[in-house]
Amino acid sequence: MNEIDEQDVRIELARLRQEHRDLDAAIDAMLQLGAIDTLQIQRLKKRKLSLKDRISFLEDQILPDIIA
Repeated sequence: MNEIDEQDVRIELARLRQEHRDLDAAIDAMLQLGAIDTLQIQRLKKRKLSLKDRISFLEDQILPDIIA
């Protein structure tokens, strides 16, 4: 991976991490307010999980494999 690609990946990682935190805050707020819209909460949690998977994938792209 060249330097420009790695920088692009790091920018994307920062954006995804922020979105993940925002979703976490939104879910917590909905639960604290006693929101009954369980379908909406499930959708947010599913989106949060997909973000986590994408973040993990991108982190693996940046970090080199270490052979033990």
